[in-house]
Amino acid sequence: MSELLNKAREYESQNVVKIPWEERPVFHFSVPTGWINDPNGFSDFRGEHHLFFQYYPYETAWNSMHWGHASSTDFVCWKYLPAALAPDETYDGAGVFSGSALEDGERQVLIYTGVEEYTEENGEKKIRQNQCIAIGDGRDYIKSRENPVITAELLPAGSSREDFRDPKIWKEDGRYYVVAGSRNGDGSGQIVLFYSDDLKSWNFGSILDRSQNKLGRMWECPDFFPMGSKRVLMISPQEMQADGLLFHNGNNVAFLIGDYCKETLRFCRQEVQCVDYGLDFYAPQTMQSQDGRRIMIGWMQSWDNPIYPTEHLWSGMMTIPRELTMRNGRILQKPVRELEAYRKNEAAYSNVAVEKETILENVRGRSVDLELAVKGQEYGKFRIRLASDKKHYSEIIYDREDGILTFDRTHSGLTKDVLCSRSMRVDSPSHELRLRILLDRYSVEIFANEGENVMTSLIYTPQTAQDIIFSCSGKAYMDVKKYEIEVGK
Repeated sequence: MSELLNKAREYESQNVVKIPWEERPVFHFSVPTGWINDPNGFSDFRGEHHLFFQYYPYETAWNSMHWGHASSTDFVCWKYLPAALAPDETYDGAGVFSGSALEDGERQVLIYTGVEEYTEENGEKKIRQNQCIAIGDGRDYIKSRENPVITAELLPAGSSREDFRDPKIWKEDGRYYVVAGSRNGDGSGQIVLFYSDDLKSWNFGSILDRSQNKLGRMWECPDFFPMGSKRVLMISPQEMQADGLLFHNGNNVAFLIGDYCKETLRFCRQEVQCVDYGLDFYAPQTMQSQDGRRIMIGWMQSWDNPIYPTEHLWSGMMTIPRELTMRNGRILQKPVRELEAYRKNEAAYSNVAVEKETILENVRGRSVDLELAVKGQEYGKFRIRLASDKKHYSEIIYDREDGILTFDRTHSGLTKDVLCSRSMRVDSPSHELRLRILLDRYSVEIFANEGENVMTSLIYTPQTAQDIIFSCSGKAYMDVKKYEIEVGK
C-alpha cells in the first residue's frame, strides 16, 4: 500500500466518527468525510453491491481525487470501506478520476482515468488523461504494471489528448469493452469504444456518437447498456444551452436511445431523453443487479450552482438508487424497491378535498416517502410545501392548465444568491397527477407519473422545519400515503 493511500485510510477512519448521525441524511449515501462528486465503480462483487466515488477526504471541497469505497446488501444501508485508490503514480499523480468496476471471476477489476501533468522542455504545461486498471479483492487493489492501458494516442485523429476520461467497462462473450468520454476535433463531445481480450492490450473500436456541438460540448461519464430491445447511451454533457424545459444551461444528463450492432460496433441514435430536471443531479452510473434490474445512482450536486452548509465536515450525497424500465420507448425511473423495507408509521387519506391550506395529521417530517394522487379539473395550481415552518419551506407547484410542475427552494433557508427554481412538463391525460416524493434531511426527489419525469434538488433547511402543507387555487381532491423512513445508525 502506498503512503498516500495509507494516509487517506487513516484520516477517514479517524474523522468519520466525528460526524454525528443526526447531521447526515437518513437514507441517502453521504461521503465518509470531506468531499465527493461522481459515483464510480457501481457494481456487484461477491454478492454485495459496491459503490466507489470521487473523493477528497481532507477538505469539503474538490481537490486531488482519490476513490472512496462502500458496500451494501440492499442499496439503502451502506457500510464504509477503506479508500480504494490514491493518486500515487506518475501516470495518475494529478488525480484518479472517474471510472467503473467489473466482477471478473474471483477478482474485482477497476478501470479509471489517470491524470498526469508535466512540463515540456519549452516550459509549456501539459495534461494527459489515460485509462488505467487496478485489480483487487473487494477491499485492496493493485494497479496494473501496464498502466496506462488505454492511452489518448489510440483516439481518432484530431481528438483531444487532455479530455479523455470516465471509462465504463463491461464483459460480453468473453471480450472486455470500454466506453469513455472524449472531445472531437470540432471541440465538442464524443463517446469512444474500445475492446480487449486480456485487459492489457486494447483496440479502438468506434465512435458511438458525437455531439457535433448540438448537445453541449464535452460529454462526460458515459454508460452503455441494453434496455428492452434498445441500447441506451447515457451521457453527462457540459456547456449545454437551455432547450425549453427539456435541458437547462450548464451540466445535464441525457439518455440517447437507439439500436446497436455488436458486430460492427455501431450505435444509431433514435431518441434523446432528459434524465433529471432538478437543480442537483449529475454524472450518474448504472449497474445490473443479480436479479436482472438496471439500477442507476447519481451525484446530488451542481458544479455551477453549488449549495452546501459550511459548518459540516462532509460535502456530497448520492441520489437514492433508481430502477430503470422502459415503457412506450421512454425510460422510467423509480426508487429501488428495497427502500420500502424501511417504511414505518403509515398515514393514509383518500379523496381529501383541498381548497385552502390543508394539513393532515401525521403527514409531516424530514425523512419521508410520500405518495400522492391529485385529481379533478376544478383547480388551477396545486401546491405542496415541504420542510415548512413559520419562516421556511420548499414548494412543489403543479400548474394543471399548462401541465408544468415546478420545484422552488427560494425560502428553504439559503443565504446565497443561487438558482432556486426549475420546471418540467408533466402530462396527466386522465386528469390525475401521481407523485412520489422522497424527502430526506437535505434533499427532495420528485418522481412524476410512475417515474416518467424526475426532479432532484438539495435543500439545507433547519431540521426543525417539519410541516407538509397542501393548497390549491380552486378545488382538487387527493389521495395521500405517507411513510417515515428509518435507517439504523
